[in-house]
Amino acid sequence: MMNPTDRKLVEVCYTPGQYELYQEGYEIVVVIDVLRATSAITTALHYGVDKIIPVATVEEALEYKSRGFIAGAERDGQVVEGFDFGNSPYAYMDPAMKGKSVVLTTTNGTKAIQMAKDKELVVIGCLNNLEVLCDFLISQHKNTLILASGWKDKVNLEDTICGGAIADILLETRKFRSNEDSTVAAKFIYRSAREHLWSFLRSSSHRRRLIKLNIQRDVKYCLTLNTVPCIPILRNGALVKLETDAVSRHVQLNISSNHTS
Repeated sequence: MMNPTDRKLVEVCYTPGQYELYQEGYEIVVVIDVLRATSAITTALHYGVDKIIPVATVEEALEYKSRGFIAGAERDGQVVEGFDFGNSPYAYMDPAMKGKSVVLTTTNGTKAIQMAKDKELVVIGCLNNLEVLCDFLISQHKNTLILASGWKDKVNLEDTICGGAIADILLETRKFRSNEDSTVAAKFIYRSAREHLWSFLRSSSHRRRLIKLNIQRDVKYCLTLNTVPCIPILRNGALVKLETDAVSRHVQLNISSNHTS
């Protein structure tokens, strides 16, 4: 068993507004925005988008667009006027997007990514890539902060559950430890929800917002575990697909499963 002094930290920060209280001492930051930014980013790179440039403001996205970049923008769950798409994962499954560079700004997720950009390693997490992401984080064995994007600097349930899932899996290895009550709470909320995630999140605030916009298909997609074996990583200001042994193993397992089913 690993000596407790050799265990790395894993903690959950519920919102970007709390980031300054947590950020010291972590080599890795995992940014999560389950509904829908990080789910869309992970999906985009899995389906062949070359890179995604996250920007905090609509004005920055417009500036890139004026220079010929493909650009998406979302605010309050809706596509911003003047843009062709926002943060729906389905928008990035279009074969025409393969090999393209895309600029993206969203209400919460891209703001959180920008806040963490100076860390040694910034990776993107969601429920869709939970298992492969956790395998990678375990293999890195570094102090890891899970930064939930929340909703306009307020806590949201889906990101708390996703953060709790990541923390729980890492803590179960006994290679990690946590000190913060935020992590304890997130872990137990996840454990309460994991067997019936869809119904548990039925009354969450952001799911209600998205249902009012008639995008239930997006919600169902984003709340489905382990469908996208892809880990986006921030390099030189852009999110790109990380190639790892963990990802390759999951892809091969999925291929084998498909052939035998």
